Amino acid sequence: MSTAAVASTDRFEIGGRTFSSRLIIGTGKYRTFEEMKAAHRASGAEIVTVAVRRVPLDRSSESFLDHLDPALQVLPNTAGCYTAAEAIRTARLAREALGTNLIKLEVIGDQTTLFPDNEQTLEAARVLAQEGFVVLPYFTDDLIMARKLLDAGCPAVMPLAAPIGSGLGIQNPANLRIMREQLPDATIIVDAGVGTASDAAIAMELGADAVLMNTAIAEARDPARMARAMKLGIEAGRLAYVAGRMEKRLYASASSPATGVVR
Repeated sequence: MSTAAVASTDRFEIGGRTFSSRLIIGTGKYRTFEEMKAAHRASGAEIVTVAVRRVPLDRSSESFLDHLDPALQVLPNTAGCYTAAEAIRTARLAREALGTNLIKLEVIGDQTTLFPDNEQTLEAARVLAQEGFVVLPYFTDDLIMARKLLDAGCPAVMPLAAPIGSGLGIQNPANLRIMREQLPDATIIVDAGVGTASDAAIAMELGADAVLMNTAIAEARDPARMARAMKLGIEAGRLAYVAGRMEKRLYASASSPATGVVR
């Protein structure tokens, strides 16, 4: 099957919605609205995440909400919440204001590292899933927690690659590989810590279904070019994963067969 054929049939699904792009992009930290719009266009992304607690949902003042492409699927998030109760209230507000039951669930446990509070996240996920939300939870790269979140009704899980906004790349590739192997049917979206296109490609090569990022693009010298690089990195990584890499060997293996060599 050709690359074009694979791209045309290899869809990504969340909560009954189907997407072609496996890149989910953010809205924060851009220097101007024009830079944000250019980056969004270059990324090819179809989903954009929005921090509910950081924008005027009543449109009382100008914000990036006024500059989003209407074709983008908005994914509200609960960034800035530190308890399950806060996150639940924020999700309910987002559903009313933005008209979507999609929610990226973030419950932070530490102000310095911005690491998630897995217990509070699970508590909120159970409530929101029962209320009909499509819950996409951000959590540490922990297989056991991933299972609990999926059992709670989350259609996907979002393990971190590194601390939010750090740009450190994939810090625990073994954890993501184990998660993929142990949860072969789960939708896994790598979230937080990607810094450049090679990080995105590695995440996809490890078997992630998609990657969510914001800072790596917004803080690049040229956000639009970085967005394009991320798009291509994700496409390359996904194609490599589907193709199946060669086995690693300790010793050399000749590319040409020994039989038929001219003497």
